[in-house]
Amino acid sequence: MFYYLFDYINKNFNPPGFDVFRFLSFRSMLAAITALILSFYIGPKIINYLKKKQIGETIKEVGPKNHASKAGTPTMGGIIIILSVVIPVLLWSDIKSTYILLVLAGTIWLSIVGFIDDYLKVVKKYSTGLIARYKILGQVLIGLIVGCAIYFLPEFGPHASETTLPFFKNLNFDFSYLYIPVVVFLITATSNAVNLTDGLDGLAMGTMIIVMLALAVMSYVSGNVIYADYLNIIYLPGSGELTVFAAALIGAGLGFLWFNFYPAQVFMGDTGSLALGGALGIMAILIKKELLIPILGGIYFMETLSVIIQRLYFKYTKAKTGEGKRVFKMAPIHHHFEMLGWTEPKIVIRFYIITIILTIISLVSFKIR
Repeated sequence: MFYYLFDYINKNFNPPGFDVFRFLSFRSMLAAITALILSFYIGPKIINYLKKKQIGETIKEVGPKNHASKAGTPTMGGIIIILSVVIPVLLWSDIKSTYILLVLAGTIWLSIVGFIDDYLKVVKKYSTGLIARYKILGQVLIGLIVGCAIYFLPEFGPHASETTLPFFKNLNFDFSYLYIPVVVFLITATSNAVNLTDGLDGLAMGTMIIVMLALAVMSYVSGNVIYADYLNIIYLPGSGELTVFAAALIGAGLGFLWFNFYPAQVFMGDTGSLALGGALGIMAILIKKELLIPILGGIYFMETLSVIIQRLYFKYTKAKTGEGKRVFKMAPIHHHFEMLGWTEPKIVIRFYIITIILTIISLVSFKIR
């Protein structure tokens, strides 16, 4: 909204200094600062409200024993993240941009799905929360909307169903008629993967901040004809606007991490984790970096893979010997390291380091081709 206001003032009155609001980098910085301040302001208020209403986390008995102390910690703190992202994006981005509309719609929609799940588990005391098939249905629906929009809207042009192949120069892969199913799968997979990662204080949010820094850079260069040409990547007019969204999420994430790092004052719950995962998937899809997701989101990929391996191996050994065996002491894999005796902050910091390394590899892929 401020974007249009200052643009109007600049065009009609041309006051000195107002021209700076046209620049993507400046608006991204303002979005990050606004989101950070907003999260610091509303964070304590929402946390106190959740405490007052006794909306606290229920700890499963099968989990690590040291998690028992976390019982009752306010959850559904994803509300802090979503409000701190959406408001700055509405203020500082071009909200007529299809890129912004799609990523905002996906983030808000998945946050609502996560909110319903949290509400049923924490408030209504349904042990399973939202039935799995309904949760997947919500993820599939937003995947279909995003996929169809990119595939059919003319503004996405001849590259609509293409993606960049990492580490290969001037080589793109066309999903063709499989594009929409691929989009549905990726959004469902990334939202669930971040949800699985959200098991330790500060883990999901901290790694997401690092990943969003990389996506902000990728969005900026993808929407800049000079940089896109220099890096030999698909030029996507208008995609640079996603930098504002990424910056807002980084600012909101830093503010939320203030309350979420060990020992956490609040958990994001599915309200936050499903939305963050969806935002990651949608942004990667919009800037044609789908095949970078397993590298850039390597921690989320590893967490998901550990759960799949654990379940498949348990079922296989149970069918073969009558007794199910496990590869990991506990899945997702961050719990495995807890069971080995690693402290929670140690695991989180080391996962941050791994994410930074994977982020650097992802960015380096633009030049090593």
